Amino acid sequence: MQIVTRELRHMERAKVAAHLRRLDAEDRRLRFGLAVADAAIDDYVARIDFDRDAVFGVFDDALDLAGAAHLARGDDQAELGVSVLPACRGRGVGAALLARAHLHARNWGIGALFMHCLAENAAMVHLARKQGMRIVSESGEADAHLALPPADAASFAQAVLDERVGLFDYALKSQFDAVRRLMLAGAGAVAPSGHRP
Repeated sequence: MQIVTRELRHMERAKVAAHLRRLDAEDRRLRFGLAVADAAIDDYVARIDFDRDAVFGVFDDALDLAGAAHLARGDDQAELGVSVLPACRGRGVGAALLARAHLHARNWGIGALFMHCLAENAAMVHLARKQGMRIVSESGEADAHLALPPADAASFAQAVLDERVGLFDYALKSQFDAVRRLMLAGAGAVAPSGHRP
């Protein structure tokens, strides 16, 4: 099954914050490099510049973020942070987010993609290696670098296609979620005997 990513907009900050707040203390430490409270997560999300940076998400059927990636744009490189909820790991969510961020940074004209994580974060180190990133570990921390080729017509076309597929996927999930909610509301209005009150 293909994992579909979509670029998030500034009006979806609350979804990003809710996703990060769902991470337990250990996952927060692995994502941010130290334990962070809900207030720190809210502050981090409030400071994301959606005009300069890019945030990507993978939505589950209930329209909650199963995974999110923040691609922070620098002058000569872009830094990436990825998080995936425990129940959604091992399904390709992190790999899809990393690939999407890689393509986006390339199309920005950035020369390199960079990730910093704790060396013990085996999942992120594994993802970085699969993407072809060069990893340097020192003092319990790992830095992953990937030189990016210049953008071309194919990379721009792929980005447009990825975003359209992401929007279609989200619209479809929204419709299914609306139908599910209507069915649940209708089921709640039925009396135990099967007759409506």
